Amino acid sequence: MLLVLCAVTGATAQERFSRHIDSHTFVPEGQWVTGVSVSYSQSDNNNYQFFIVEGIDGDTYSFSVTPMVFYMFKDDLGAGGRLGYERSRVKLDDANLIIDSESNYRNENFYCISQKYSAMGAFRNYFSIGDSKRFGLFNEVRLEFGVGESKLTNGTGNDFTGTFEKTYDIGVGVMPGLVMFLSNYSALELSVGVLGFNYSHTKQTNDQIHIANRDTKNANFRINLFSISVGVAFYL
Repeated sequence: MLLVLCAVTGATAQERFSRHIDSHTFVPEGQWVTGVSVSYSQSDNNNYQFFIVEGIDGDTYSFSVTPMVFYMFKDDLGAGGRLGYERSRVKLDDANLIIDSESNYRNENFYCISQKYSAMGAFRNYFSIGDSKRFGLFNEVRLEFGVGESKLTNGTGNDFTGTFEKTYDIGVGVMPGLVMFLSNYSALELSVGVLGFNYSHTKQTNDQIHIANRDTKNANFRINLFSISVGVAFYL
C-alpha cells in the first residue's frame, strides 16, 4: 500500500500547472508588416545663453528615417529587417564660454555634419492584451550593422582645423513596444530600448595629417528613454 501511495503522489506532483493566462492570436500567420519611423528636429539660436555659455549664435538640425518589413511565418511570430539613415548638422557662428570674470573662451565658426547608414535583421513576437484586437504588445530582437562618417571644422585662416571620422559599429538590442490599431490594416507603434550591446570602431584623421583610432564597447541593461521610437505600420 505504501508503494502505491507514493506513485500516486508523484503523478499528482507532475500535473501541468496553469496560470489561467489566456492568449489569443494578435497577428495571424501569413501577414506582411511594413512601416516607417521618421524623426526631425531643428533649432535656431540668436544670442542665446545656456548656463556659462553666452552669446550663442547658430543653428542645428537632425533627421532620421527607418523603413521596416516583417513576414509572419507563424501566428504572432515574424522575422524581417530594417534599413536606417540618420543625418545631423551643428553650425555655431559664435559662442563665449565664461567661467569667471578673468576666464573667457570664445569659439567661432564651428561646423559639424554627420550621417549614418544602418541595416538590421530582426525577430518579433506579439502578445495580445486580454481579448483586445486593437491593443497589443510586442518584443523585438535586433542585430544591427552600421557605417557612419562625420566632418568637423573650426576656426578661420591660419587657425582653421578640420577633422574627418569614419565609424563602423555592430550591436544587439531588445526593443519591447506597444501596438494600437487605427484600422484593420494600419497601426501606431511605440517602442523603447531596454537591453543592448554595442561595439564601434572609429578612425579619425585630423588636418589630413594625424590619424587616430578609437574602439568603444557599451552595454545597456535598463530602460533607455533616448531610444524611444514612434512609427506607423501597415499589416497586409
